Amino acid sequence: MKHTFETKVYYADTDAYGVVWHGSYLRWLEKGRVELCDALGLDLIAMKKVDVLLPVTNMNVRYKASARLNDSIIIETWLEKCNGLSVTFKQTIKSKETQKTFIEAVFDVVAINEAGKLYRRMPVELVEKLTKGIEQCPVCV
Repeated sequence: MKHTFETKVYYADTDAYGVVWHGSYLRWLEKGRVELCDALGLDLIAMKKVDVLLPVTNMNVRYKASARLNDSIIIETWLEKCNGLSVTFKQTIKSKETQKTFIEAVFDVVAINEAGKLYRRMPVELVEKLTKGIEQCPVCV
């Protein structure tokens, strides 16, 4: 499954030069991962109630070009792999008008409990939903 959403670059997303501030990209990427989880039926609040949290353990963000004030951008998110220990999300941020890529990103996530202890294996229900998301993704297959 691939999740896509669009947004406009607002003044609050930019620096004094009208260029998107690097932290704004991270916020949009986080939104893409959370919304993909929602689309897969993974309610992060409900998971927390059963003592499963999904922190980012690794991120690789490649800044290829700068988005600017009033640009319309597209954020794409999909699952690359799930091995039962971790899950890898891949993401891009592009210009809606030109399809020029601004950002390419890869995020690795693991499952821990609230005390911070790593689960040796992710819960079965979680792995099943993530694996189904990979199977439904034309980019991933």
